[in-house]
Amino acid sequence: MVRKPNNFTIEVKNLGMQYGDNQVLKDVNFHARQGEVLVLLGPNGAGKTTTIEILEGFRKASTGSVAVLDINPEKGDEAWRARLGVVLQSWRDHSKWYVRELLQHIGKYYVPYSTESHKRPYDTDEILHIVGLAEHAHKKLGELSGGQRRRMDVAIGLIGNPEVLFLDEPTVGFDPIARQEFHDVIHRLSDLEKTTVLLTTHDLQEAEKLADRIIILAGGKIIANGTAGELAQEIEGRTEVRWQQNGELMVHSTKDATAFTRDLLRQHESGISDLQIHGTTLEETYTGLIQKYEEKKEAK
Repeated sequence: MVRKPNNFTIEVKNLGMQYGDNQVLKDVNFHARQGEVLVLLGPNGAGKTTTIEILEGFRKASTGSVAVLDINPEKGDEAWRARLGVVLQSWRDHSKWYVRELLQHIGKYYVPYSTESHKRPYDTDEILHIVGLAEHAHKKLGELSGGQRRRMDVAIGLIGNPEVLFLDEPTVGFDPIARQEFHDVIHRLSDLEKTTVLLTTHDLQEAEKLADRIIILAGGKIIANGTAGELAQEIEGRTEVRWQQNGELMVHSTKDATAFTRDLLRQHESGISDLQIHGTTLEETYTGLIQKYEEKKEAK
């Protein structure tokens, strides 16, 4: 299928999900384009995992409409599912399989869905290298550490060379080096392979590094949607300015760093060095937006 440049790979309209009297999602609307990395943030119980499970076709929405690669996930066939990659929060079976053997076995299921424009599966040894498991290829899964097992989860999600990749808390258990290598994989997939990536995480630094766009869910509703910079504008954040003045460290917090810095340099034509400007972090933005939401909820 040749995809038009402005088509959405994921499109969600007025999505609602209800379990009995408990409404988990309410009028959720968002989209993602080819090659975009979209991160879902929110407190536990906000509806992040439920949203992803509906997009994957594992749950049926109560209301609204959803399309992934132009298909309603409820009606997606095997050919459609072969175009997706899924990394669940945990996957703990197949402990007696060998790492390389299992990946090759799973990869065979994708062969009938390979096309000239999208070869499937990914080369097994390349995937093992990408996720940092090459030296463990001949180990049984039951012999892997928790972090290595999580890398295997990611490898299973990637083996089909997906056009859309769903990742639910993918780096839980990763050490800092493994986490950075995983981030490199995501950038490679989105930039070079044009894979659309939708992930959930509680690691706000990770979200800031990876996301083209961030969606914040709270109480089953989207309370913010935009880039990290756009979201920061929705709260009254302050920027920290640091500089050395005649050998002494100086720090000032301001809402308008540009004006303050301009005045600083005008007043002190010499003696100013090592000027640094630190804007509002995603953690500060996220916390501020969640607090605003909670305050509005309590005021009702």
